[in-house]
Amino acid sequence: MNLGDEAILTSAIEQLRAAVPGVEVVVFSRNAAHTRENHAVDRVLNPREAMKDEITPEVERLDLLLLGGGGILYDSEAQTYLREVTIAQRLGVPTYTFAIGVGPLKDRVERDAVREGLDRMTGITVREPSAKRLIEEIGVQVPVTVTADPALLLKPEPFTEEMLAEAGIPRGRPLVGLSVREQGAAAPDLTDAAYHQLLAEAADYIVQRFGADVVFVPMERADVREAHRVMGRMAVSERAHLLQYRYTPRQIIGLMDHFEMAVGMRLHFLIFAAITGTPLIALPYASKVSDFLSSIGLEPRATVSHTTAGTFLADLDRLWDHRAEQKGLLRDRIPVLMERARETAPLALQTVAPRAETAAKAAAKAAE
Repeated sequence: MNLGDEAILTSAIEQLRAAVPGVEVVVFSRNAAHTRENHAVDRVLNPREAMKDEITPEVERLDLLLLGGGGILYDSEAQTYLREVTIAQRLGVPTYTFAIGVGPLKDRVERDAVREGLDRMTGITVREPSAKRLIEEIGVQVPVTVTADPALLLKPEPFTEEMLAEAGIPRGRPLVGLSVREQGAAAPDLTDAAYHQLLAEAADYIVQRFGADVVFVPMERADVREAHRVMGRMAVSERAHLLQYRYTPRQIIGLMDHFEMAVGMRLHFLIFAAITGTPLIALPYASKVSDFLSSIGLEPRATVSHTTAGTFLADLDRLWDHRAEQKGLLRDRIPVLMERARETAPLALQTVAPRAETAAKAAAKAAE
């Protein structure tokens, strides 16, 4: 129920249905009810609640098991996400990674599990170069192809003026979108209070310097709490608005068209902005964000890991003055990433054709 993960799943399903008419899509989801309600899927199972003897028959009937997308192979969770992969590989079902992210992977047991699981893959695609480097570093022998995040292929839905009014977002002044998340790796050197204070200073600066209203856009439920903490420290909090956490990825992409600028931490908030050509500035908290910025020709300069927000505010000023230039850059670079994102599904589906052909021959022979 992270909007980035939801975007990846939406895009993956669309690509598979376009490439294989009549395909049956089975999803292993942490929230089966939500997935069933919000995605065009045939079957959904929650592998964290199901027993192994319930999962095994579901995996056995598959022609292909895709792992991904998103950053799912990391310390403390990698073995959990590889559970169905391990079952499939034991049953002879082809497995393939769908533009995944990888890392951090510092735990030896997790690294060994990832190496073993990926070395049995039919193929591996990742969404960023850092993932490829880490996979090769831990000793995986299967070739790795860098494509791009599947969410880049999503088309926006209009976020209408009526929807803005319903969300309590006023018109008449420029709007700047903000995405904040928990502190974590975003600012490891700061106390919790100092972290929120620096973000509040940045939001106040946007209001006072650019005459804009700021709109906090939560990408998952935890972001709502973080936004409230920042707003509570703002000097001009009356010019800050918090979008409710109830919109689809396509609608959030549509919302970006209303923003003069997008300032964010979450990777897919930045991807959504880039899709619409909305000038963006990032506060990188992970290599995946820095890799995305590099892929579109931007430097991950901004930071809140110091005692003042001065550097970040200077970067905001620079972007505001050069918004048109970045729009042109995004217009040139995003189509290139989209083409790379389109490579993932065909690469994965190449593994199905030989299996399907073998099955067809076996069926024909049995019918003789």
